[in-house]
Amino acid sequence: MAWQFERVAGPYQGPLGGVVADGDGVIFSAIDAGLLLRHDPATKATNEIRRYTNRVNGLARGPNGVLYGAQEGGRRLVEFTPDGRVMPVDALLDGAYHNQPSDLVVDRAHRLWFTDPRHAIIPFGPAIFPFLDHCSVLRLERNDRRAWVATRVTFDTVSPRAVLLSRDEKTLYVADGDAREGQARELRAYPLREDLTVDHPAVLHTFGADHRGPQRGVEGMCLDAQGNIVAAAGARRSGPGPLIYVFSPQGALIAGHPFPADLPNKCCFGGPGGDMLFVTTQGGELYCAKIS
Repeated sequence: MAWQFERVAGPYQGPLGGVVADGDGVIFSAIDAGLLLRHDPATKATNEIRRYTNRVNGLARGPNGVLYGAQEGGRRLVEFTPDGRVMPVDALLDGAYHNQPSDLVVDRAHRLWFTDPRHAIIPFGPAIFPFLDHCSVLRLERNDRRAWVATRVTFDTVSPRAVLLSRDEKTLYVADGDAREGQARELRAYPLREDLTVDHPAVLHTFGADHRGPQRGVEGMCLDAQGNIVAAAGARRSGPGPLIYVFSPQGALIAGHPFPADLPNKCCFGGPGGDMLFVTTQGGELYCAKIS
């Protein structure tokens, strides 16, 4: 049975990005507007909770409830503290500044894994520091002095869009590739070794192309209660259109649910029972479906 999605917030000016559970509600980002907003499904109210977020896209919770954001405009990750501050969470990679983080996930040891592509919109401030010569998944973790240290994780990605860890944190899922000629759009599963380096990936799904152009790949992912990958992908311009895919950890396509709006972006489960799927869109809308 296809999931029934309902628009519950928006449209806002510009795209919506990351969405993350917050008690019985969800927090989501309005990227261009520089806002964080909270939607409460019980009251159906949506309220602004943060301003001046500097183009935050992906959002993630740490093990202690700490809220982190991937700040495309500032070329860094940030922590949103309960007292209203925005704290930088950044480190140089081999002495250089990284690119423009778009998505992130936090593991149980409080390590931050994030995609680091380039964006068509240039970052804020003067262009003093050049971009890296690669677009990779990176990891930030604290050393014994509590300073953040950056490590490059993938060496075969061209434009990583979304990142996710399996329930046991032994597999790193990465969606790679923009919808442009010459780039493969793939959902990959990288086994994680004991030293947190990645083994050769398995390609779980490849998005094709037709006479209308390349199909848009995965932009956001989350896990369902069974550990399957729920992925927001697709566009009306080519392929089967906007869909919410459900893949098994081995890559079997369990379901493809048509999505009512173009360009679904990020997704998460939330709500009072954790059984509501929330999806943001490039068109500035937040949608929700009750998953029975």
